[in-house]
Amino acid sequence: MPSFLLFLALLTFSAGAQAAVQSIASIRHDVQRFVLSQTAGLPGEVSVEVGHIDENLNLPACPSMEVFLSEGNRLWGNTTVGVKCEGMWSIYVPVKIRVITPVVVSTKPLAQGTVVAPSDVMKRKMDIAQSPPGVLTEESDAIGKTMGASIPSGYPLLATQLRSPIIIRQGQSVRLVSKGSGFQVTSEGIALGQAAEGQPVQVRTPSGHIVSGTARPGPIVEVIY
Repeated sequence: MPSFLLFLALLTFSAGAQAAVQSIASIRHDVQRFVLSQTAGLPGEVSVEVGHIDENLNLPACPSMEVFLSEGNRLWGNTTVGVKCEGMWSIYVPVKIRVITPVVVSTKPLAQGTVVAPSDVMKRKMDIAQSPPGVLTEESDAIGKTMGASIPSGYPLLATQLRSPIIIRQGQSVRLVSKGSGFQVTSEGIALGQAAEGQPVQVRTPSGHIVSGTARPGPIVEVIY
């Protein structure tokens, strides 16, 4: 083969080989698009950072890549997503997802046992994907409740750290409201324990019977039949 034709053949082969390699940029683009579409319903401002992909992978070009989430993973914080070309290759790509939204934080150190006042809390934007689970997003969910643990200033308040105020105390006279399909009966009773709103509590009726119900403001114990 003449040297010119050999050079042309090699050039054509080289160009074809380069065209047959999957672009890393296209993988990053598809991963970014997939994660943003799947996190569109999250609260706050969502941002996605696609992690490192080895530029030396030399993956064969794929006519239709599929981006997927592995079982057990979720699109939250530091995670990974899979990218595959059916029957050819598959890789896993690290992804960092930030969800910036206003959360409730303490304006000063709050000791265990403190009843949270309006001046004790404020809202501050934070990445809830990197925050402990159960972080509060509404100040009203904290005000009036008691701290079950001490926290420093500027720390996010968690639902698990707060205790609802006691509204029924042991020995207290309560109104017993019994409800069922098409009926409601009101009577009196004596609480046999203490409870916050929504918690179960037992009540002794004037006849000596003991019934269990749910504590409500009033003080009321609600029994549903």
